[in-house]
Amino acid sequence: MKLFLLSFVLISLFIGCDDKSVSTLYDKSYTKNSIPCLKLSIYPRNKKMEKTLRRLYPFKQRCEYLLLVSYKAGIVCNSNQNAPRKTLSNFPNSYLRMEINRNMNDLIYSYYIDLNDKVSKDDIQNGFKNIKDNLKFN
Repeated sequence: MKLFLLSFVLISLFIGCDDKSVSTLYDKSYTKNSIPCLKLSIYPRNKKMEKTLRRLYPFKQRCEYLLLVSYKAGIVCNSNQNAPRKTLSNFPNSYLRMEINRNMNDLIYSYYIDLNDKVSKDDIQNGFKNIKDNLKFN
């Protein structure tokens, strides 16, 4: 019984520290071919997010590759079907999405994470690090 409880506690610790982000690479050629530049777009506009991202990468106004960052905070679920899930678990109340597109049409990469708090500077840095770890940049 003690071994079971110890195992349960250890497994719970590892599950609690899990990164719940979802990353999808749509065009695998960009793991070998470099992306020469990125243009930045944040929706809705957020000066703090923009300042954080501009510290991480030298974005250019004229570039065919676009990093589109979208987020939402204060998500509430009014559905009765989700009420038990919301009260018994950590139902997210915000999200962060970062996508890289070429010419606004071709989706290259997507990063998405549900969050329990507002989007923080660390969330943005981790998301952009994830992108840089998976794609090549000049």
